[in-house]
Order: sequence, then C-alpha cells, then structure tokens
Amino acid sequence: MKLFPLHLIPNDTTIDFMRHRRPVLALMLVLLVASIAIIGLKGFNYALEFTGGTMVRTHFAKPIHVEDVRDRLTKAGIHNAQVQSVGSGSDVMIRLQPDAEHNNAADAAQKVSAQVLAAVNTPENAATVQPGEFVGPQVGRDLAMNGVYATLFMLVGFLIYIAARFEWKFAMVAIITAFFDLILTIAYMSMLGREFDLTVLAGMLSVMGFAINDIIVVFDRVRENFRSLRVDSLEVLNRSINQTLSRTIITAVMFFLSAMALYMYGGESMEGLAETHMIGAVIVVVSSVIVAVPMLTIGPFKVVKQDLMPKAKDHAELARRP
Repeated sequence: MKLFPLHLIPNDTTIDFMRHRRPVLALMLVLLVASIAIIGLKGFNYALEFTGGTMVRTHFAKPIHVEDVRDRLTKAGIHNAQVQSVGSGSDVMIRLQPDAEHNNAADAAQKVSAQVLAAVNTPENAATVQPGEFVGPQVGRDLAMNGVYATLFMLVGFLIYIAARFEWKFAMVAIITAFFDLILTIAYMSMLGREFDLTVLAGMLSVMGFAINDIIVVFDRVRENFRSLRVDSLEVLNRSINQTLSRTIITAVMFFLSAMALYMYGGESMEGLAETHMIGAVIVVVSSVIVAVPMLTIGPFKVVKQDLMPKAKDHAELARRP
C-alpha cells in the first residue's frame, strides 16, 4: 500500500547549491571563529552540577523581583549568588558557590539555608526556604570531565564508523561539520547566558548525533550518484542535495517541533535540553546542506568518482582484462 507522501518542498528541486560554495564556506569559517571568540570571552553560566555549591529554593508571600533578592543577599555579605525566578513570581532559586567552611552536604544545606532565609526574609514579604541541595566541588569537576570525555568518544566513534562505512574524506568532513554545529550551539547558549547544566550537555550530544545522522543520509546519496550518474562532480553533489533536501527539512522540522513541545510543557528542568535541541536543529539543517557537501569539493577533502567505486567490482574488472 502506498502511503500518502509528506513533502514540505518538491522532490525535483534544481537549486544550484554549488555555485556560491566558496563564499558560503568562507562565511561559515568567519562564523565559526566568531563563535569561538564568544565562548572564550563570555564563558559559560555553569550550573551547580559543574561548579559545586548549594542550591536553595525560596518562596515569598508576595511576588518579588530577582534584583531585590540579589540586593538583599549582597547586603548580607552573600556575594556572587545566582538568582533565578521559577514558577510564579513568588518563587526564586538561589545558587551559591561552594564555601570552604561547608565541607559536607548536611553542613552546607543547613547553614546556607539559614543564611539565605535571614538575608531575604522581611516583615513586609515573609520568606520560607526548602532544604538546600549541596554539590561538592570535586563532583562538579568530575562531571565536567566526563562530559568532555563523552564528546571526544562520540567524535572518535563517528570518525571510525564513517571511515569504514564510506571513505576517510567523508569521515573527516562529517566530523568537522558536526564540530561546527556543536560550536555554534555552544556559542548561542554562551551568548544568551543560558545556564549550562547536565541537560544542556545531553542536548549538545544529541545535536551532534542528529548532525551525523543527517550528514550520513546525504553522503550515502552522494556515493550512489557518483557511481550511477555520468555527469561532473559538482552536478553530482547538487543533485544529491536536492534529492535529499525534502527529507532533511522534514526531519529537522519534526526534531524542532518535538523539542518545542518539550520546552513548552516539559517544565523548567527540561528547558535547557529543549532549547539546545531547537537551535541545534536549525544549525544542523543548514550546515548539512551548505557546509558538509560543499566541503567535498575543496582541498584534501575533494571527492572524485574513483574514490567511491566499489573496490570488489574494480578488482574483478581488472582481473578480466587481458
């Protein structure tokens, strides 16, 4: 039974993506450098999972501005506190950096919660605090390093798989493109000051996986077209992009919409993951079209038909020759 086709764009598009590939790649390189500069200059708003410290949720009888809470904490001698409004305007989350005096969870939770309550409670707007949640500095460093290791293992795994499944040029281009997607997503989170926690890290790893999956689909079509079409390399790459363009966009739209639903209804704890997915979906769909495939035409990554012909078939044909 033939299912009703889902198309956001026609399958027979003839867009010439290769025509302006060099200026587009140059622009993407500038964007990559700018993203790295943003990350280096602005840094990250690390959550307590990475920095260690104590998190205290505070409820006020009346709505209150986070700036008022921050001012009260500063006047009480509690500096560098991260204050964020959660839920209604009457609830705030206060994150404090680790204190050398608090060397265990029970000590930190009890003393920091008492200090916060004393600082923010007023007769005009009474406050109550929930027991604080303590994260040790060493745990934060371990989590950060585990995140780095997970990213490196993912990149190496992708590199090995694509090199074995396709060709080493495809593997290098796929890894470079996935790294490009990752850096742009990280730069977005850094530029807007979004909190970097474990859910954001998981979202970035998911974006890399989505990017590799999307690139592999396009590369598979490139390989098949190189073997079956008798046209020049640029035309092969153009046709490959156009033939997979509808699938690429549909997949990205579905990925984006599912992340948007998670952002809207998943609660505050899922916002970082969902936002990372949404911006990552946009970056991936663009880079797989105007970065990954055009890179197969430049320098050491330039692919020709001989690179993609089945090796067993080539050997059999050579053996039959006189």
